[in-house]
Amino acid sequence: MEIGIIKYLIISLSLLTISFLGIVLNRTNIIIIFISIELMLLSINFNFIIYSRFLDDLLGQIFSLFFLTIGASESAIGLGILVSFYQIRKSISTALTLLRS
Repeated sequence: MEIGIIKYLIISLSLLTISFLGIVLNRTNIIIIFISIELMLLSINFNFIIYSRFLDDLLGQIFSLFFLTIGASESAIGLGILVSFYQIRKSISTALTLLRS
């Protein structure tokens, strides 16, 4: 039994919605914001792979690999910034950061 493209797109849309809600509803914890951004990138990658599979084209899978590389570098740079931020402020909460500035 073959699963249709609509079911895959519903999964991708739900991942995108969860990541968007993670950014909007939780603005105090910067780690959850970074995780939500990564989930958003993975949802976009999933869309590329879905369309690549159903259109029988390899280009979407190649773009997906590029986006995974960008996401990995973004995570490494973001965690490096978080470590240095924690060493300076002794907290990674964004609410306290906004109040101190």
